[in-house]
Amino acid sequence: MLKKIVVPLDGSKLAECALPYAEELATGGNTEEVILVSVTERVQGYRPVEEPKEPTGQTLVPEAVGKMNRQAQRYLGKIAKALEAKGVKVRTEVLLGNPAEEIKIFVDHHNVDLIVMSSHGRSGPSRWTHGSIAEKIFRSSCVPILMVRVPGCVIGI
Repeated sequence: MLKKIVVPLDGSKLAECALPYAEELATGGNTEEVILVSVTERVQGYRPVEEPKEPTGQTLVPEAVGKMNRQAQRYLGKIAKALEAKGVKVRTEVLLGNPAEEIKIFVDHHNVDLIVMSSHGRSGPSRWTHGSIAEKIFRSSCVPILMVRVPGCVIGI
Protein backbone atom coordinates (compact mmCIF):
# COMPACT_ATOMS: atom_id res chain seq x y z
CA MET A 1 0.00 0.00 0.00
CA LEU A 2 2.83 2.44 0.75
CA LYS A 3 4.59 2.47 -2.62
CA LYS A 4 6.46 5.77 -2.22
CA ILE A 5 7.66 7.21 1.08
CA VAL A 6 9.27 10.66 1.24
CA VAL A 7 11.68 11.55 4.03
CA PRO A 8 12.60 15.26 4.14
CA LEU A 9 16.09 15.82 5.58
CA ASP A 10 17.85 19.08 6.39
CA GLY A 11 21.27 17.74 7.34
CA SER A 12 20.56 17.65 11.06
CA LYS A 13 20.68 14.64 13.37
CA LEU A 14 17.20 15.64 14.55
CA ALA A 15 15.77 15.25 11.04
CA GLU A 16 17.48 11.86 10.74
CA CYS A 17 15.37 10.56 13.66
CA ALA A 18 12.72 9.79 11.03
CA LEU A 19 14.99 7.36 9.15
CA PRO A 20 14.46 4.25 11.34
CA TYR A 21 10.69 4.62 10.92
CA ALA A 22 10.94 4.96 7.15
CA GLU A 23 13.31 1.98 7.04
CA GLU A 24 10.94 -0.17 9.09
CA LEU A 25 7.97 0.73 6.89
CA ALA A 26 9.96 0.13 3.70
CA THR A 27 11.33 -3.27 4.70
CA GLY A 28 8.07 -4.48 6.22
CA GLY A 29 5.78 -3.92 3.23
CA ASN A 30 5.52 -3.50 -0.51
CA THR A 31 7.28 -0.14 -0.69
CA GLU A 32 8.78 0.55 -4.11
CA GLU A 33 11.08 3.29 -2.91
CA VAL A 34 12.02 5.68 -0.15
CA ILE A 35 12.74 9.13 -1.53
CA LEU A 36 15.16 11.20 0.54
CA VAL A 37 14.52 14.90 -0.10
CA SER A 38 16.59 17.92 0.85
CA VAL A 39 15.84 21.52 -0.04
CA THR A 40 18.57 24.10 -0.53
CA GLU A 41 18.34 27.83 -1.01
CA ARG A 42 18.09 29.20 -4.51
CA VAL A 43 21.42 30.92 -5.12
CA GLN A 44 22.02 32.86 -8.30
CA GLY A 45 25.37 33.06 -10.04
CA TYR A 46 26.73 33.56 -13.55
CA ARG A 47 28.58 31.38 -16.01
CA PRO A 48 30.38 32.41 -19.19
CA VAL A 49 28.87 31.38 -22.52
CA GLU A 50 30.66 31.75 -25.83
CA GLU A 51 28.77 34.10 -28.08
CA PRO A 52 30.34 35.27 -31.35
CA LYS A 53 28.42 38.59 -31.36
CA GLU A 54 30.15 39.83 -28.21
CA PRO A 55 33.56 41.53 -28.65
CA THR A 56 35.08 39.40 -25.88
CA GLY A 57 33.70 36.20 -27.38
CA GLN A 58 31.62 35.39 -24.31
CA THR A 59 28.80 36.70 -22.19
CA LEU A 60 27.61 35.96 -18.66
CA VAL A 61 24.36 34.04 -18.26
CA PRO A 62 22.46 33.69 -14.95
CA GLU A 63 22.54 30.20 -13.47
CA ALA A 64 21.67 28.58 -10.16
CA VAL A 65 24.96 27.71 -8.54
CA GLY A 66 25.42 24.48 -6.78
CA LYS A 67 27.82 24.38 -3.83
CA MET A 68 24.90 23.80 -1.47
CA ASN A 69 23.31 21.52 -4.05
CA ARG A 70 26.43 19.33 -4.22
CA GLN A 71 26.67 19.22 -0.41
CA ALA A 72 23.04 18.11 -0.18
CA GLN A 73 23.58 15.45 -2.86
CA ARG A 74 26.62 14.06 -1.02
CA TYR A 75 24.72 14.07 2.28
CA LEU A 76 21.68 12.27 0.83
CA GLY A 77 23.94 9.86 -1.07
CA LYS A 78 25.63 8.80 2.17
CA ILE A 79 22.29 8.12 3.86
CA ALA A 80 20.94 6.37 0.76
CA LYS A 81 23.95 4.06 0.68
CA ALA A 82 23.36 3.04 4.31
CA LEU A 83 19.66 2.33 3.65
CA GLU A 84 20.42 0.40 0.45
CA ALA A 85 22.81 -1.80 2.43
CA LYS A 86 19.77 -2.76 4.53
CA GLY A 87 17.73 -3.70 1.47
CA VAL A 88 15.76 -0.48 1.03
CA LYS A 89 15.33 0.89 -2.50
CA VAL A 90 16.25 4.58 -2.24
CA ARG A 91 16.17 7.60 -4.51
CA THR A 92 17.45 11.08 -3.63
CA GLU A 93 16.17 14.48 -4.70
CA VAL A 94 17.65 17.91 -4.03
CA LEU A 95 15.14 20.70 -4.51
CA LEU A 96 15.68 24.47 -4.67
CA GLY A 97 13.58 27.04 -2.86
CA ASN A 98 11.40 27.31 0.23
CA PRO A 99 11.54 23.95 2.07
CA ALA A 100 7.86 23.59 3.01
CA GLU A 101 6.62 24.73 -0.39
CA GLU A 102 9.05 22.62 -2.41
CA ILE A 103 8.39 19.47 -0.39
CA LYS A 104 4.63 19.93 -0.80
CA ILE A 105 4.96 20.46 -4.57
CA PHE A 106 7.24 17.42 -4.90
CA VAL A 107 4.86 15.21 -2.91
CA ASP A 108 1.83 16.40 -4.88
CA HIS A 109 3.47 15.68 -8.24
CA HIS A 110 5.10 12.31 -7.52
CA ASN A 111 2.22 10.15 -6.24
CA VAL A 112 3.71 9.91 -2.76
CA ASP A 113 1.82 7.71 -0.29
CA LEU A 114 3.43 8.83 2.99
CA ILE A 115 5.74 11.50 4.37
CA VAL A 116 7.91 10.46 7.31
CA MET A 117 9.54 13.40 9.03
CA SER A 118 10.83 14.65 12.35
CA SER A 119 9.45 17.52 14.34
CA HIS A 120 11.92 19.41 16.47
CA GLY A 121 9.31 19.56 19.20
CA ARG A 122 9.33 23.30 19.70
CA SER A 123 6.36 24.67 21.56
CA GLY A 124 4.89 28.03 22.47
CA PRO A 125 6.64 31.23 21.34
CA SER A 126 9.72 29.34 20.15
CA ARG A 127 7.62 27.54 17.54
CA TRP A 128 6.17 30.79 16.25
CA THR A 129 9.43 32.75 16.14
CA HIS A 130 11.46 30.00 14.47
CA GLY A 131 8.66 28.69 12.29
CA SER A 132 8.07 25.04 11.71
CA ILE A 133 8.59 23.45 8.33
CA ALA A 134 7.06 20.24 9.69
CA GLU A 135 3.94 22.10 10.77
CA LYS A 136 3.64 23.91 7.44
CA ILE A 137 3.86 20.62 5.56
CA PHE A 138 1.40 19.02 7.97
CA ARG A 139 -1.14 21.79 7.42
CA SER A 140 -0.77 22.00 3.63
CA SER A 141 -0.41 18.37 2.58
CA CYS A 142 -3.21 15.96 1.68
CA VAL A 143 -0.74 13.05 1.92
CA PRO A 144 -0.62 11.14 5.23
CA ILE A 145 2.30 12.15 7.46
CA LEU A 146 4.09 10.15 10.13
CA MET A 147 5.49 12.86 12.40
CA VAL A 148 8.34 11.65 14.61
CA ARG A 149 9.06 13.63 17.76
CA VAL A 150 12.77 13.85 18.37
CA PRO A 151 14.30 12.71 21.66
CA GLY A 152 14.24 15.40 24.32
CA CYS A 153 11.33 17.34 22.85
CA VAL A 154 9.11 19.20 25.29
CA ILE A 155 5.39 18.59 25.13
CA GLY A 156 3.44 21.79 25.45
CA ILE A 157 1.31 24.37 23.80
